[in-house]
Amino acid sequence: MSRTLAEFVAASSWADVEAQSLEARRSILNFFATALGSARDPVVMAAMRTLSPFSGAATSTVIGHSQPMDALCASFLNAVSANLLDFDDTHPETIIHPAAPVAAPILALAEMGKLSGREVLTAFILGVDVECRIGNSVSPRHYARGWHITSTCGIFGAAAACAKLLGLPADGIANAIGLAASQSAGNVENLPSAAKNVSVGNAARNGLFAALLAQQGYEAAPRAIEGPLGWARTMGDEPDLARLRDGLGRTWEIAKNTYKPYPAGIVFHSVIDACLVLRERIGGQVDQIESVTVQGSALLLARGDRPVNNERDARVSIHHCVACGLLLGAAGVPEFSRETVVRPDIAQLRQKVKAELDDQMPDGAACVILRLSSGEILTETVVSPRGSQAAPLGDRDLEAKLREGVRTGRSDWDADRVIDAVWRLDAADDVGNLLKSLRPGPAASLTSSN
Repeated sequence: MSRTLAEFVAASSWADVEAQSLEARRSILNFFATALGSARDPVVMAAMRTLSPFSGAATSTVIGHSQPMDALCASFLNAVSANLLDFDDTHPETIIHPAAPVAAPILALAEMGKLSGREVLTAFILGVDVECRIGNSVSPRHYARGWHITSTCGIFGAAAACAKLLGLPADGIANAIGLAASQSAGNVENLPSAAKNVSVGNAARNGLFAALLAQQGYEAAPRAIEGPLGWARTMGDEPDLARLRDGLGRTWEIAKNTYKPYPAGIVFHSVIDACLVLRERIGGQVDQIESVTVQGSALLLARGDRPVNNERDARVSIHHCVACGLLLGAAGVPEFSRETVVRPDIAQLRQKVKAELDDQMPDGAACVILRLSSGEILTETVVSPRGSQAAPLGDRDLEAKLREGVRTGRSDWDADRVIDAVWRLDAADDVGNLLKSLRPGPAASLTSSN
């Protein structure tokens, strides 16, 4: 398994992946949008203050800030900020968020040497393919057992992509992937806390670390993933190797990538879309709502039928998503902020919502039923929400998302410069210089949490 993937990564070139370049740049644009939106979040600032005394040579950009850090620290921080708001890209088959663990370390590594945009994009596309194919091979049992698949599989994509950028041969890439298997971690129980983002940050940083160790001659077991006591069996079940190998080099996982219009768990997007339609149908007369029933799959209920105690709960709450859609008519970053979550009118409407299982409903779909005080009942079903493969966000939508991320994240970065840099990434001779050009003004203070 490791060897198959390593040989594929080693043999692949820009010519093999060029057709996926646009989707790769869309994914990286979305990565910057979400990282900028969280750049000055207290969680990110606390991590910066923690890591700063231990950072080595300050080679690599921390997105949304002026002060660089070493590549390992920058990888960690940028992956955390990109994943923090539940607003990053999603591979629907596995629910992996592909960009954060892979883009963060390869961009940090690119600033340590003169690497072209085509080299970086090639590594990114290959890394996404590796993480998602490994995810395919252990889904759905891996996630069902409680492993946070973005973290646990993201590290393999990071290791493979960084090993590719370092120019390692197939043996070295296989060792990097095997070394990543010893560092793969992250659990679903921690999703409502910042501990979730620590494992995503570690996937990025430790994937780079695995590649650097392999570069120095470190070795790993040849079957570290699929062996009798390997990663797959200890963390899930017998891996489905056909799902890993089929179409390798011919079909690309990044082509399946999707982008969120709302900073909430992806299974709640149909709930939000349905509620936005229902709000229009009742003319915004939310005071007429007596009760709301949301019907969906077992996955929807397992993820979102929960009490809301803070903003993290809200991002994975059926009840809060209903309140945003019906009462506010919006579901952006402000609607999931603490100020909104504690509003009495929002809390009151959440209390009117109940969730019901519908075994016939596919994952990601939802039916919302309003009962009005007049006795009238209104129903809206959404199967393919905005942002899904059937209703994808366009390039201009992603640009708007980045501009909004700069605004809500209170960053002093120039949105248009970032957008232009990402779109022309494939023509860049030196990605490090390109990233350095995005950093504004004097170094930002690490003591600030605003």
